Amino acid sequence: MITCRGRLPKAFARTLASRGFRRLTPVQRAVLRLEADDRDLLVSAGTGSGKTVAFGLMLARRLTGPGGRFRAAAGPRAVVVAPTRELAMQVRDELAWLFESTGARIGCCTGGSEMRAERAALAAGLDVVVGTPGRLGAHLRRGALVGAHVDCVVLDEADHMLAPDFRAELDVVLAAFPAGRQTLLFSATVGAEVEALARGVQREAVRIDLRGTGRFELQGVAVARGDREAAVVNLLRLHEARAAIVFCARRDSAGALAERLAGRGFAVAGLTGAMTQAGRNAALAALREGRARVCVATDLAARGFDLPGLDLVLHAELPGSADVLLHRSGRTGRAGRSGLAVLVVTPRERRRAEALAARAGLGIAWIPAPGPAAVEARDMERMLADAAGVEHGPDEVHAAARLLAILSPERIAAAYRRLWAAARPVPGALTGGR
Repeated sequence: MITCRGRLPKAFARTLASRGFRRLTPVQRAVLRLEADDRDLLVSAGTGSGKTVAFGLMLARRLTGPGGRFRAAAGPRAVVVAPTRELAMQVRDELAWLFESTGARIGCCTGGSEMRAERAALAAGLDVVVGTPGRLGAHLRRGALVGAHVDCVVLDEADHMLAPDFRAELDVVLAAFPAGRQTLLFSATVGAEVEALARGVQREAVRIDLRGTGRFELQGVAVARGDREAAVVNLLRLHEARAAIVFCARRDSAGALAERLAGRGFAVAGLTGAMTQAGRNAALAALREGRARVCVATDLAARGFDLPGLDLVLHAELPGSADVLLHRSGRTGRAGRSGLAVLVVTPRERRRAEALAARAGLGIAWIPAPGPAAVEARDMERMLADAAGVEHGPDEVHAAARLLAILSPERIAAAYRRLWAAARPVPGALTGGR
């Protein structure tokens, strides 16, 4: 049974254990150690650190009775606000299994979903509502969502939710809930500006800062502007990650790069704000099912979505802020795994990259951009390891004997190497031009 120096309800300990949890993460332990159930919280912890389960456990402590059952009311008891549809759905799914034993009814209200079905679910009765600000505001204005019984509000990705793009819609949503509610803010990054904004929606919040618990290494490569794409290609080939994400600053450059990488033979899925919801869902499905191994994305499109097994993050274009650098890089090195993030910059951008990393509290290990020779050397290592791991059955032994009777070992090895190379994209040449 999972134990912790805080108060973890037994029903939730059993649920976590059934999902394979052996121990709680630092952020989960930190929130459970708090003595008061009703204090506002401002929590910063790296992506993949278990923030959703952490605020789920806070909701459990506040909203379930002694028997571990959810205390019903005439309207939702808790509302979780997220910046994107994908993140909202992900949070809904996570809370659904966490609260499975409590009888809680959990629903999702997001833009791009069928509004009539959401109204029906609200009318039937929901205990926890997860949604995006615009859709939650629409339901509040139409009276489908009643905020009078809300005891707790969670802002996930709080740094983004408090930004100007969301603030007007968020203020409408928060104004509909009782002034005495608990407000929990969770984010991977919380700078001084976000702390100042948070004070406008919270009351004497307890600050929990667990940044730096992520496990990723940040590297940098400086290449001529004309070699940026070749460097991205070679980094993807050098590491051959099970899943990788390439970040671009603009949707047009992300779309163009995705097309060119696909043309080179990479299994690519694009993820930009210009895509329809159906297109985004299809891209995420391809990535999660392994049909695509490289995601080319913009910052907003990729915020909050979970790609299991993501080993490599490439910054094909510099992020606009230190917070975005952390959000991008933190897509890897999640849930106790180690990961790698690489900034691909021009020599003129190197100083700015170092400044962003310093503000994010990160160091950069600058390495030479890998050329075709480096990729081919890594391919040779992988090819030999692959060949050494092949088990020889009777059919293979017979076929090998026939081949050796006809061809020299050198010709057979050359053919094997050619087949190996043909199954992979060709590395890019680094010209060194401007």
